[in-house]
Amino acid sequence: MIESRGDFVGARRRFLKTVATGAAGLTLGRASGSPAAGPASGPVRPQTVRDKLWIFACPAGTDNTKDNHWGLPKVSRMTPAEGAFYLGVPNLMLIRADGKPPIPSDQYAIPFRPLKRVLWSLTGSGGRTSEEVREDAFRLARRFPNIVGFIMDDFFHKDGSGNLSVEQLRDLRKRFFVDGRKLDLYVVVYTHMMHLPIREHLKYCDKITLWTWNSRDLRNLEENFQRLEKMAPNHGKLLGCYTWDYPNKQAVRMDLMKKQCRLGLSWLKEGRLEGMIFLANTTGDLELETWEYARKWIAENGDKPL
Repeated sequence: MIESRGDFVGARRRFLKTVATGAAGLTLGRASGSPAAGPASGPVRPQTVRDKLWIFACPAGTDNTKDNHWGLPKVSRMTPAEGAFYLGVPNLMLIRADGKPPIPSDQYAIPFRPLKRVLWSLTGSGGRTSEEVREDAFRLARRFPNIVGFIMDDFFHKDGSGNLSVEQLRDLRKRFFVDGRKLDLYVVVYTHMMHLPIREHLKYCDKITLWTWNSRDLRNLEENFQRLEKMAPNHGKLLGCYTWDYPNKQAVRMDLMKKQCRLGLSWLKEGRLEGMIFLANTTGDLELETWEYARKWIAENGDKPL
């Protein structure tokens, strides 16, 4: 179904108002308990649901494998910034994939300037990282003040070891202050990996993003989130929401998509979550029912106060 021009213009105005407000007061958007990036100015704006919403984004087309390994119904062309605009969210996590973005990555970061908060990956898709990648991320954080931290995607191996050692993480944390701003380190944890010995690595992370790789396991989402709360009571937590079930090569079932959103909103209101993340721009222009549901859900709930 094609939107009317009035619907599109209205959505665009709401989105631009949100990111403009965020850009004017980045320190106000930090989760409670996190060190502020600097002295706040002006009145404190009430937090809304939208302030807590993110898109997990990769360079355009990185899911378009030659053999269509993930079973996607179409080829995606949507960029990360387009994905944030289309969803109507002010925060973005940029994940390196297939060697993209190339280094230096400044031109990829420039379109994110209107966004409220941006994370840049220290380890990208498949856990890939290098000293060059990490140095580029730190350099970008110095240049772009809305880069508020870093994320490590696919960080843990099947034995619980990480793509960086505990010692490497400890040393990296010494560099997490840029121009008086404290940057946070986010890490991806899959529900099927929570039994692994990952706690030593988690000590050097600030935030945990929880993901259910196989959508069938969403039936255990409440139990898995409770397990995470017990395992890491002092970490900020964000709920990762897939729209495409990659291992089963199909869209997430609508009842499970709705469950993710319902529980996420409830946990945000209860203060148990610091955010929700929707994945990804690389499926955002495929006209999936799950993506369109997420857009509608954000439009209906985004401006509600927390």
